[in-house]
Amino acid sequence: MNADVRRAAQILGAGGLVAFPTETVYGLGADASSEAALKRLYAVKRRPADHPVIVHFASAEDAFGWARQVPEAARSLAARFWPGPLTLILKRGPQVGDFITGGQDAIGLRVPAHPVAQALLREFGKPIAAPSANRFGRVSPTAAEHVRRDLGDEVDLILEGGASEVGIVFREDQLQRTRVGEIRIRGRERRGVTCRADMDHSCPSPIARRRRTRASP
Repeated sequence: MNADVRRAAQILGAGGLVAFPTETVYGLGADASSEAALKRLYAVKRRPADHPVIVHFASAEDAFGWARQVPEAARSLAARFWPGPLTLILKRGPQVGDFITGGQDAIGLRVPAHPVAQALLREFGKPIAAPSANRFGRVSPTAAEHVRRDLGDEVDLILEGGASEVGIVFREDQLQRTRVGEIRIRGRERRGVTCRADMDHSCPSPIARRRRTRASP
């Protein structure tokens, strides 16, 4: 696997695309600092240009460096759930281009715990932009074979890493679960609900019922 990870990092550095596993789905990775690489990523996915992509980092410190503001609730969530299946959507920093955010003022930040994703991020040494590795509007892949069937040889390399599992999303003052699974806030198990991300309380009541994402937006 080390040789594969090194090769994957070299491909990313040359502007290529690498599919890799996370806890939630297989991502289609590109150098987040390269507009040319992101243009190719969007073309392969057939993704509309105004749809932003999540950026993956090796650590919370690296991730927060790409945000203009980091609310205390976001820091609390990161301390609890990073590395792990949590995406923080925060105000983007000045170095973040429109080609990442689709022209929006926010950016999705993620620090995955999957060992293959972490190995790739550390080997590459830079953030990796990675939406799900499938054509726009299709079911998100949870195994390497799903990527092969959908994208074929348009991906330069697919890193194997087993099946994906679960994930959650934080948007400003709300917490939303987007994959099958569970999270714990102050020891209370929450299944299939959206709750306020107020870390001084324990989400006493659900705001919304389960939202399951079957296809990549």
